[in-house]
Amino acid sequence: MDVRESISLQNQVSMNLAKHVITTVSQNSNVIFSPASINVVLSIIAAGSAGATKDQILSFLKFSSTDQLNSFSSEIVSAVLADGSANGGPKLSVANGAWIDKSLSFKPSFKQLLEDSYKAASNQADFQSKAVEVIAEVNSWAEKETNGLITEVLPEGSADSMTKLIFANALYFKGTWNEKFDESLTKEGEFHLLDGNKVTAPFMTSKKKQYVSAYDGFKVLGLPYLQGQDKRQFSMYFYLPDANNGLSDLLDKIVSTPGFLDNHIPRRQVKLREFKIPKFKFSFGFDASNVLKGLGLTSPFSGEEGLTEMVESPEMGKNLCVSNIFHKACIEVNEEGTEAAAASAGVIKLRGLLMEEDEIDFVADHPFLLVVTENITGVVLFIGQVVDPLH
Repeated sequence: MDVRESISLQNQVSMNLAKHVITTVSQNSNVIFSPASINVVLSIIAAGSAGATKDQILSFLKFSSTDQLNSFSSEIVSAVLADGSANGGPKLSVANGAWIDKSLSFKPSFKQLLEDSYKAASNQADFQSKAVEVIAEVNSWAEKETNGLITEVLPEGSADSMTKLIFANALYFKGTWNEKFDESLTKEGEFHLLDGNKVTAPFMTSKKKQYVSAYDGFKVLGLPYLQGQDKRQFSMYFYLPDANNGLSDLLDKIVSTPGFLDNHIPRRQVKLREFKIPKFKFSFGFDASNVLKGLGLTSPFSGEEGLTEMVESPEMGKNLCVSNIFHKACIEVNEEGTEAAAASAGVIKLRGLLMEEDEIDFVADHPFLLVVTENITGVVLFIGQVVDPLH
């Protein structure tokens, strides 16, 4: 399976996860999370598992072997998520960390994999008597790795004397729009909430042509980030339903259509009659383990066969299971570009009808979905929904 195909499958997993997060966790609030982040943590757990646990994670992530998964993840970490700011592209930082109780030690082969494939630092921790301090240590690590955006990935009480192992992943992204918005044109306007009420929010606008495509029941806007000297191209895509309350139907459509993201990319710039997108800034955190269990990924959390490939002691390994995967992300979109961070513990076909130049507008004045993607590979860094730009 080539990388592009693997990524396409990963994106199906990501959208499915997004639907589950939005329908079960968010209850009509703004959502932002990084499927790339969560998948890295799952990949690390798969690498340390055997038997049913390993098989279940592989099947969930749609891979046939851990070797295939590790080399894929390693490639994503080194190729797609590498920092591009030195040569003019987005600032990107991905970091992985592992904290293991001092009564245990990692198998050398697993420790090697952590360091080589996942660039993960492993740390010894005293969960027995200093669980509170370990939580603080993980949180300050996440804060440092996300440029101060995520200050608490592990909630209070999330580790105790029974904790043996914590894996964390942090992802930071800051991109400048290819065409910045003129701040003096930003005006207050009405945004329609899902409950039928309205709020007044600041909307950015531009007279320039935009990458927009109209489809049956929704439109897609692509806003490219300034590209550096490497080949990567990052964009934020806005999926705007025609109906003010059309968000959940659109999400259903995205999840049930294989290859949806790849097949709904606006490829040409069109002149818009009216163009408005809101500024917003929010964060969102959740326990991904509950969502994953809801999607059928139960073995890693029940400890049926343990995480025997991780630690030296076979007896201990049998009894290890994952208690939680905490995830926290935040995003800010303004005239300059996007700052987003998350922490947790090809040949492209042209689709879509070409519209007449003068009859399309893109006014994001009601709830929409957003996705931040690297276009060459199709890797999804962030997925979110904006239901109220003021919160």
